Amino acid sequence: MLRSRLIPCLLIKDNGLVKTVKFDQPKYVGDPINAVRIFNEKEVDELIVLDIDATRLGLEPNYQRIKNLAAECRMPLCYGGGVKSVDHFKKIISLGVEKVAISSAALTDPDLVTRAAEVVGSQSVVVVLDAKKRRFGSKYELFTHNGTQSSGQFVAETAKRVEALGAGEIVVNAIDRDGTMSGYDYKLIERVQSAVSIPVTVLGGAGSLSDISEVIDSFGTIGVAAGSLFVFKGKYRAVLINYPNRAEKEEIICKQEVNVEANPPEYIER
Repeated sequence: MLRSRLIPCLLIKDNGLVKTVKFDQPKYVGDPINAVRIFNEKEVDELIVLDIDATRLGLEPNYQRIKNLAAECRMPLCYGGGVKSVDHFKKIISLGVEKVAISSAALTDPDLVTRAAEVVGSQSVVVVLDAKKRRFGSKYELFTHNGTQSSGQFVAETAKRVEALGAGEIVVNAIDRDGTMSGYDYKLIERVQSAVSIPVTVLGGAGSLSDISEVIDSFGTIGVAAGSLFVFKGKYRAVLINYPNRAEKEEIICKQEVNVEANPPEYIER
């Protein structure tokens, strides 16, 4: 039986671990390798590491960094940033990474999803959809290059397309909730989860373990990722790598036993 996963998401900029707010104001919070070592001890379910500079600056993945991270990781690792070709996928997987995430490449070269899935397997192909709700209307538009460029594409339609192309998982990231710790965007989650049958991981807005618990309660088995929640502590956002202990995590995960209707009710805006 599939279980919900609680996933720290680490952002790398200039070789350091940072945290952003709405994809802006990067704050240095430490060394990525040290963070991985702490998360090893805390027995996290999985780890997402995203290089937020690579695509924006036109850089290839930093293979030495990826090798170092993979060597330290004792949990499944998903890495993204600068991935533009099947060769990039193959090299990253060869370094010990379980999943490779693409964002802008999935929108500008959709066939890359299929080509990569044929070579490394769908289970290793993750598409990250960075979404922002349009000021007028109800659609969520997708942005690339660390949220700086509009793609002109929309979340539900794109989610369906990348699933058909062979993606094994979708990470949907709410740009307007990033780093705000104000709760997840339930409408965005529902748009994606109702559009696809592959695993969905949600990111952007977690401010407490209750936020995670409520998402699982509402949507059933789902990946729930967070950045600020797992690197900051308290109202002053002091840097402290943290993660729920085994008992806390089991209490949260057991929410997946709740039967969730195929078409959830209209959620309160959060």
